[in-house]
Amino acid sequence: MIFTEIAPAEFTKFAQKSPYKSFMQTEEIAKLREQNGWTVYYFGVKENDRLIAASLIVAKPTFLGKSTFIAPGGPLLDYDDAKLVEFFFKNLRNYIKTHNGYVLQISPYYELIERDRDGAPVEKGFNHKRALQNLQSVGFIKESHPSQPEYMFAMDIASRTPDEILADFKRNTRNHVRKAERAGVKIRELTREELPLFKQITESTSERRHFSDRPLSYYEQMYDLFHEKGQVKFLVAEVDSQILSAAMFMLYGDEIVYLFSGSDEKYMKEYNAQYLIQWHIIKYAAEHGFKRYNFYGISGLPKNGDLDGIYEFKKGFDTKHGKVLEYIGTFELPVNKALYHFHRMLSRIKH
Repeated sequence: MIFTEIAPAEFTKFAQKSPYKSFMQTEEIAKLREQNGWTVYYFGVKENDRLIAASLIVAKPTFLGKSTFIAPGGPLLDYDDAKLVEFFFKNLRNYIKTHNGYVLQISPYYELIERDRDGAPVEKGFNHKRALQNLQSVGFIKESHPSQPEYMFAMDIASRTPDEILADFKRNTRNHVRKAERAGVKIRELTREELPLFKQITESTSERRHFSDRPLSYYEQMYDLFHEKGQVKFLVAEVDSQILSAAMFMLYGDEIVYLFSGSDEKYMKEYNAQYLIQWHIIKYAAEHGFKRYNFYGISGLPKNGDLDGIYEFKKGFDTKHGKVLEYIGTFELPVNKALYHFHRMLSRIKH
């Protein structure tokens, strides 16, 4: 095996065919990071002149002049292959060490345990606990605050018609969709110039629900990088020009990912517009050959049968084909151990 830097085009060709692909591992995200001061690298492992692993890596000085290296949504490799994991990260660690880095953070789009709609392990389903062992044996430390959700909810839509999918909605969910349609709620896609309208909705929602929102510049950059390729959609649900709800979706590979959203609290119960936006994009996914619709993050697995409101909302859209996705998480590999642990100690004191 050979560890080497690779060209962006070579990386993209590999990434598009990878079973672990994510929109976070794309040249567009590399450009987004570059626009925000990060340095971009592409690395790969070749065997018999064929790529068997690859990753977009970004780096930026973050602590005492030393750089954090990050593989957003990656790297793209088989984490159950102990030999490959050791070879890739041993070489990457050495590269980082000689290029002013002190830590590597990864967040692979790699599932851990196959689970059903209720979050229970699937009998005879896959279990990639070996992947965790392989990462830990290299020296990775699992982070308690992951950079991407460890649990998501998704629905398989391959070879299903919109009518079949709608029939599998929970009754209340289907009723909410129909209520919004009867009320005259319409769905449309925003132009770039209208993104401040999207930001208004997400900002007010983030303040109400106490989570951090992205700046308007982020949404504009994502539009500029992905919209021409048809890989991002900013949708709003409105009635008589009044925006009721808004959502951002990424369309990459064979899945659509529901990323950010917000709703005007005054109209949520009256119009249920947030349900109609979901039905609109799910129907779009089915009609355009996507295999999976990913509702993205949920707070975790159900405890004693209890669901949080977000999980309950998402679960209502598929009573038969929905499933919980559990990912292996976010990990950090100390490169300069003294500096890494000093930084962690300061972070704990700060918090």
